[in-house]
Amino acid sequence: MTVGRGIRSVTAGVDGSRAGQDAAAWAAREARRRGLPLRLLYAGADLVLERAAEELACAYPHVEVIGTRAREPAVEALLAAAAGTELLALGTRGFTGFAGFPVGSVALAVAARAPCPVVLVRSGERPEDEREPVPGTPPGEAPYLPVVLGVDLERPAGALAGHALRAAAARSATLRVVHTWTLPYPDQDAPAGLVSLAETAAEEDIRKRLLAAWLRPWQRGFPRAAVEIEVVLGRPVQQLLRSCTRAGLLVIGRRSGPGRGLGGVAHSLLHHAACPVAVVPHG
Repeated sequence: MTVGRGIRSVTAGVDGSRAGQDAAAWAAREARRRGLPLRLLYAGADLVLERAAEELACAYPHVEVIGTRAREPAVEALLAAAAGTELLALGTRGFTGFAGFPVGSVALAVAARAPCPVVLVRSGERPEDEREPVPGTPPGEAPYLPVVLGVDLERPAGALAGHALRAAAARSATLRVVHTWTLPYPDQDAPAGLVSLAETAAEEDIRKRLLAAWLRPWQRGFPRAAVEIEVVLGRPVQQLLRSCTRAGLLVIGRRSGPGRGLGGVAHSLLHHAACPVAVVPHG
């Protein structure tokens, strides 16, 4: 399989399913925002690949669509493609209430090992889901919803900041940086009276300053990007799910390297987030 490593692109894995085609459509929109071609990767009959490419070429005429048929098994083919692309988009099977998104084993395996950011897109994702509903404004002209970035101050990574700022800038959207922290007690409810509001506010102010200092060098490359910093007391999964309820994209990190993979927080967010989730590998 030749993926064209010398050509910058956005890549989507398609499998003939509606979920895969919705992820490819999201990737086409991202390719248009970045001014890049879209590569479709499919391990199966050429007819399915041709139909997927034709549908996207009609819907997004300003995006160059390149179809590639892989001969390897799905995970190996997608990981090989990930080594030569800026971003890889994969589909999930959609929302099923409190059970969340049934994320397939292939998507999870690729998100855990790919050398590039992997975006998991739910089945049924529409272009208007990325934008603010504004009465009287056509959906394609409405402003984009914010991009949410989850940050762990103990392991901040420049790759996360760069990807999130680039995504927000491409959309002219606000970047909302969310950091959660917890009290140094096993039971978060029991010691509530032991920490004053003033102490909590002081701790949050310190963390906001640290986040702002970490972001500052990266923001120089995106001087017009609007950034909001939110430091909140609570568990990461619950707070990030709350923050991305009205968001167009959630960006989270994954430690790369041998033996690394998706942690518990990433797993929960991939299954339950109400918007596409970008998993960004970092050192």
